[in-house]
This record gives sequence, structure tokens and C-alpha cells, in this order.
Amino acid sequence: MDGTVLVADDDRTIRTVLTQALTRAGCKVHATSSLTTLMRWVQEGKGDLVISDVVMPDGNGLEMLPKINMERPGLPVIVISAQNTIMTAIQAAEAEAYDYLPKPFDLPDLMKRAARALETKRRAPAAPTSPPPREENEDLPMVGRTPQMQALYRLVARVMNTDLAVLITGESGTGKSLIARAIHDFSDRRNMPFVAASASDLSGMDGPSDLLLRAKGGSILFDEVSDLDAEAQARIVRMLDSFGDKAPRIMATSQTDLMNKMESGEFRQDLFYRLGGVTVNVPSLRERVDDIPLLADHFLGRAEREGLPLRRFAEDAMELIRAYSWPGNVRQLENTIRRLMVTSSEEVIARTEVEMVLGNQPEIEPHVGGGEGEKLSASVAKHLRRYFDLHGGVLPPPGLYARILREVELPLIEIALDATGGNQAKCADLLGINRNTLRKKITDLDIRVTRRRKLM
Repeated sequence: MDGTVLVADDDRTIRTVLTQALTRAGCKVHATSSLTTLMRWVQEGKGDLVISDVVMPDGNGLEMLPKINMERPGLPVIVISAQNTIMTAIQAAEAEAYDYLPKPFDLPDLMKRAARALETKRRAPAAPTSPPPREENEDLPMVGRTPQMQALYRLVARVMNTDLAVLITGESGTGKSLIARAIHDFSDRRNMPFVAASASDLSGMDGPSDLLLRAKGGSILFDEVSDLDAEAQARIVRMLDSFGDKAPRIMATSQTDLMNKMESGEFRQDLFYRLGGVTVNVPSLRERVDDIPLLADHFLGRAEREGLPLRRFAEDAMELIRAYSWPGNVRQLENTIRRLMVTSSEEVIARTEVEMVLGNQPEIEPHVGGGEGEKLSASVAKHLRRYFDLHGGVLPPPGLYARILREVELPLIEIALDATGGNQAKCADLLGINRNTLRKKITDLDIRVTRRRKLM
């Protein structure tokens, strides 16, 4: 790697780590905790790449991007931020940042992106765009710092200003309609209508034409499109075929696997390919467990602003929340937290209170896209393809093999322990591994073992 990198971050540790890593890679580095100093270096013509934090003592790094583009068109800027929301990724994309990474970032991943930025000639700068109008207390619920959510944010930021149809998939309660709304609200169609269409909107001779009149070139969302009957699907196809100039953007959501429904004849093939310009998969809470405390804090803060009493979770209560399967995903998590805030008499919500509320949750299983006879290998293959697709052409962080094995190993051991009533000797025999190996895996994977009599 060759070039001069300007690093701006108010965290001394991050400045030191980046300086050392970039210097070892062959770069010259100028590091500062001040945006004022960064802009002076840019104006002086220094640097081939900028790596900047967002929140700095003397300003906002995102707000500096248009100024950097004006002073040095083509100078790539990589934004790093602890504000891990979809808004940060969208603002970075709108301000024409070269790339965006959340904190804590993976250093080898950042180094690869820095190398690409130094080697790639930036495209000619586009005309500056105004950021979308936002209310002061805007509170987007799409938060998360896990790799799955960050990849989702970057994908949304890349597709929002295209005309491609968007199919948003994911389990019930993951926030699919929120993603659709965000794509519209932060796109160049933001001042046009956003229409959530139902089957009744398509009925009658004038249904589709009335729908187009309501949309006025904005966006049309078909929520849970897989639930539409054959006639409604045919009407959508005919409507899409009639599009001319100033056509609205089409988005759809589905919690079922449309590919399977198409192959079984339950969903039109021509509609499937018209809707699948870009597929955005919203991960379940089970796929981003590390985001649960962040979401919990978010919902606690929101409820407090709405007048509910101040509450926080005891450490062991949060452990239980993290361990729960959350078949209803983010929606179920929010409803559970609001209930606990109302029913808890103490500021600190105890584990016993969480156990009581979660014990009364309906026994439902999350919807799985595959058919009943689908092999495990096929389900895993679909999950892995979605995981790679969510990175939008960028390779996932290194260590994928170990991460995937851990994802499979954890539920396997937990379910085997449950089936054997927590008897580790029986569980090891069932799995076909040494008992000491099982104990080590239980420790490494932080699995809670409850011994009980199992009637089987």
C-alpha cells in the first residue's frame, strides 16, 4: 500500500492503532483529533485518503464531506462511526463517502478498504445533493452494530437512489416495512408519495390506475406480496408492464421464500423476476444477538421519553433476554420491554420478572422459508448465500469458517443438552464426542446447562 493517509479521530487509541497499521503497510500517516486540522491538511493538498470519525470535539465528520469534495474532488473518505444506525450509513452515502464502517471495526477489513481506496480512481463528483429534511427528534428504529446490520445499512444506502425494484425478505417483526420506508424517505423520491398497497387497492377495473395516481411517481410497497392471490398478482404484472415515464418505484416485502412459492406454482414467475431487482434480507434477532442490548436500551429510552418510568435491566436479566429465541423478532422485543417497564415496581428489572413475562409468551416458532422436506444443507446454503449477498460485492470479514461452525455448533449442543435433560455424559454420547470436549465447548460457547429429569 502506498500513499498518505489523513486520520481524524478524537480517540487516541484508534489514532495510534491506525497509524501503526497504515505505517507498517507502507503509508505515510498524519493523525489528528481535530476536524479543523484535518481541513487545513486537505486545503494544503496533503493526503491521498481520509479516514474520519463522525462525532468530533469541533464538529461533525459527515458535515465535512461536502467541503472536502469541494476542496479536493476525488479525494476518497472512509467514515468510521460509533453511531451504528441506518441513518449514518445513508448520510455517508449521500455525502459521497468512499466507504462507511461502524465502530468497533475489524482492522484487517479497514486496511483492505483503505488499500482499495488508494488504488481506485474516484469517479467524477456528482452535483451535491441536499440531505433529506429530518425532524430534530427523529428516532429511526433500525439500530445495530453487528456485521449483518452494517452490511444491510450499506446495501440500503447503495440502492436507495436507483430505480430498481426492491424485494425485502425476512421473518415477521424484523422491520421489513421500516426498511422500505427508509429507502423511500432518504431517496430522491422523498418529496413524492409513499403508498402501501393492499389487495383491495388492486381490485376493480380502476384499481391499478387509481394506485398509480396516488403514487404520483413516488414509491409503491406491496406488503407481504406472497399473500396476494393469483388475480392480484396478475394485476400487478399488467400494471408494471404499463409503466412509462415518471413511473413509481416498486418495493415488496415477504416473510416466505418466494422462490419456493414460484417453483410450487403459488407465485407468478413473471412477477417474481419483476420484483427481484435487488433483494434485501433483514436478519432475525437470532442472527444478531449482540444487537439485543443495544435495541433494549433504544426501546427503554424511547419509552421514557413517552412518559414511562425510568428502568434498566439487571445483568442476569439481560443475559436471559439475549438467550431467548425471539420468534417475533424486534416487534416482540419492543412489546416485551414496554410491558416490563409498566409491570416492574423497581428501577432495576430483575431476572425473575423477565422469566415471568417470557414464560407467558405464546409458543410460536419463527417462520422458515424452506419447505418442510428441505435438507439442512440446503437451508444452510441459502443462509450463506444471503450472508454473502448482504455484503454487496465486498467479502465478509476474515474468520468466516470459524464463525459459521460456531453458529451451527451452538444450537446443536443446546438442543442436545435439552433433549438429554442436561446430562453431559448422555449428551456427549449422543453427539459422539468426548465428554471433556463437550465441557470445553460448553465453556467456550457460554452455554447455560440446567440439569433436570427428562422423560423420553
